[in-house]
Amino acid sequence: METRVALIGIIVENNDSVEKLNQLLHQFAEYIIGRMGIPYPKRGISIISITMDAPGDVISSLSGKLGMLPGINAKTIYSKTASAGKREEAR
Repeated sequence: METRVALIGIIVENNDSVEKLNQLLHQFAEYIIGRMGIPYPKRGISIISITMDAPGDVISSLSGKLGMLPGINAKTIYSKTASAGKREEAR
């Protein structure tokens, strides 16, 4: 299965959605390479970056679900090239 590396940038403007956001990230944990969160109290927001290595439909699914949460904005950028999945690389 082909996978791509992607970065999802998330801006949290509504802390009431943080629990659902964390539940979603937990559901997709097997595809997440790393996560960095930066609180920005001056603006009352948090900025989170999620790096993934996953099939395109998995990345799109997470990004779409995040974007539907109230007060959460999510944008995704993809690497230009796809690679063989982890299972194929192990062979």
